[in-house]
Amino acid sequence: MKRLVTTVALALALAGPAAAECYADYKAKRDEPLQLHYGVARVSDANCSPGAAEGELAPRLAAAGWTLLNVLSTFGPEGLEERKASAGDYFLRY
Repeated sequence: MKRLVTTVALALALAGPAAAECYADYKAKRDEPLQLHYGVARVSDANCSPGAAEGELAPRLAAAGWTLLNVLSTFGPEGLEERKASAGDYFLRY
């Protein structure tokens, strides 16, 4: 029994938490004069759905004077490189 407990404890310690990364691509705007931008931002793993990412991104963007229009999608690190050029200055800015 002691050996089983030790084995399970060791397996749990080695497994550790999975470090998933989540990103969202979004559209935002500013008024007067009208400005629009497309961006990519990292969001917490708990908010890795478009609806949940909106709740996390809207306050970040609002603090910089932007209004979130919509979150287009959420994705992992494998989708970063293909969006980098399109996001330009707004790649991982917020």
